[in-house]
Amino acid sequence: MTTPVTESWDTSNQRYLVAAVQVLRLKLELHQAAATADSEHQAQIKALLTAAQKEVEEAQTALTAPAALDVLTALLGLSDFERNLLLMCAAIELDADFSTLVASLQNGAVLPSFSLALAAFSDSHWSALSPNAPLRYWRLLNVMASQLLTRSPLKIDEQVLHYLAGVRQLDERLQELVEPVFTADALAPSQQAIANQMVMSCLKKHLGSELPLIQLHGDTSADKLTVAAVVCAQLGVQLYSIQAHSIPTSVQEITALARLWNREAALNSYALYLDAAELDPTDKSRLQALTTFMQATQGLLFVNSPQPDLAVKRAKVAFEIQKPTLSEQLALWKTTLGAAGNQLNGQLEKLVSQFNLSTKAIHAVSFETLQKLATAEEPQNEAAGLLGPGIWQACCTHTRPQIGSLGEYIAPVAGWDDIVLPEAQKETLQEIVMQVKQRAKVYGEWGFASKSARGLGISALFAGESGTGKTMASEVLANELKLDLYRIDLSQVVNKYIGETEKNLKRIFDAAEDGGAILLFDEADALFGKRSDVKDSHDRYSNIEVSYLLQRMEAYRGLAILTTNMKSALDKAFLRRIRFVVQFPYPDASLRAEIWKRVFPDNTPTENLDSEKLARLNIPGGNIRNIALNAAFMAAHENQPVQMAHIALAARTEYSKLERTLSTNEVGKW
Repeated sequence: MTTPVTESWDTSNQRYLVAAVQVLRLKLELHQAAATADSEHQAQIKALLTAAQKEVEEAQTALTAPAALDVLTALLGLSDFERNLLLMCAAIELDADFSTLVASLQNGAVLPSFSLALAAFSDSHWSALSPNAPLRYWRLLNVMASQLLTRSPLKIDEQVLHYLAGVRQLDERLQELVEPVFTADALAPSQQAIANQMVMSCLKKHLGSELPLIQLHGDTSADKLTVAAVVCAQLGVQLYSIQAHSIPTSVQEITALARLWNREAALNSYALYLDAAELDPTDKSRLQALTTFMQATQGLLFVNSPQPDLAVKRAKVAFEIQKPTLSEQLALWKTTLGAAGNQLNGQLEKLVSQFNLSTKAIHAVSFETLQKLATAEEPQNEAAGLLGPGIWQACCTHTRPQIGSLGEYIAPVAGWDDIVLPEAQKETLQEIVMQVKQRAKVYGEWGFASKSARGLGISALFAGESGTGKTMASEVLANELKLDLYRIDLSQVVNKYIGETEKNLKRIFDAAEDGGAILLFDEADALFGKRSDVKDSHDRYSNIEVSYLLQRMEAYRGLAILTTNMKSALDKAFLRRIRFVVQFPYPDASLRAEIWKRVFPDNTPTENLDSEKLARLNIPGGNIRNIALNAAFMAAHENQPVQMAHIALAARTEYSKLERTLSTNEVGKW
């Protein structure tokens, strides 16, 4: 016995569409024949019509899923007459002979008109062409300009024609505004549980009324999008995303966009993710435009918005999406790295303690790392040894904060051998490193975090004159901890407008939080001061700004450093909230001599340099480095090693810049 071959849906849909067009053709021919009063010809057409209708039924039976025409008719609520009118406009595009028949019925006009449909089809009704009826509301047909509405040529929308023919693609008018979202990433258990709740919420609503608007809160936009994509995959719909700034602001354009999207979403099972995370809450016109769009959008809509409550007149539910917990992050690392993770010997725990990554970021870093490992030129055992540092660096890259003009990235190059400080200060710096490295154990495993959430951030104040090594010390810490270093000039962050300073500080801390980058707040005197006397509103807000900065420093998961040239100008109440205070002294002769011994790189040729004599130059380390660099350029120009004479000339230039005069005591015995 031969098993019948099942047609593909595309083939069956095409067969069904051709059969439906044939039925429509015969109805028009019957209408034409009625004018001739030829009963025999009419009987022949009726017999052909009965056979054609049977062919439609057979084609429908062969379909493995409903035909596109039937789906569109049901979803958009078309009457039989509206269905025939739409099909007649489609037939003009699909069948050249059909246009000849229509032209013969309309005195040569090829495109069908509403008056032809009213006359030819028995189930016709005038309301089919009203602006709010499905054909025009959903832009299924375009009414071409004419003096009379009933005589106006009708043309099917191109996207609708493709849909009826079985071609599924996003309308080109939407392609520049929305992007498809695909994900194969597994969610953390806590996130999957929320995704399951969303699915149930959608299923319950779908059985009753319209699908809800789902508002997503939380601190991880990447995982919000992943959760939404997983929900859509479970519901069997395709997710697209659109940025808030892509929504037009005029009501007419918003309405047109919403209707176009609603039509595409209904016909193709699409859902939309509206990303309004970067929306300026003070931009009232944009907020109003988004509200109008959300209210006009039907179907499943996800909204990523910082607004606590969206003022939209439609059913909505809210969910908070957070990054995976620390234990979930550790499990994700182990799962995504597979066997390679076994070679890290506890390094994953350190990774989790330092970097607070989203599910998406962990998948991305793991994939990137495994790809590099697979293509490494080193022997496998050596490549495995590079795995830990490679992952750490990749995490730094993925969490690198985008703080724009508010901060400057400093590539740390200085090490412990480069910095010259008294032993007590060096010990304090080493203690800072130790606390950052052991933070996870003390706060987590040993339970200090459960005792109190306050004061868990590691903060430091570096005090000392310019050039005494505050920035270099920050570089040393960044190098030792293998973390990014950002210098933030507080004089640029502080804003004269009330509330703006806090916004700037929030941007900085929020951007840096995930990776725990070292934040070096330079020129703290611009914000800190003795503010005990509140004389006006500006003093009061200055106190608020300082308190906000200290509060964020105390909660920051990384290391935050303040620098000042005048420690005495800072209020003691503020100092008590900073964990470490390091005083960078003006270097004495012995420290200056040590700086001179270390200032030239090993590859720099030098000759007869006397560090004891050079130490008589009464300047801090920053100026010593400037003199050494300028002297090196002079020596390179003369093609000679660096000598005392080059340093003497460079010192005069540096002193001139400082508006100081070289004394005989400093250079008299050179």
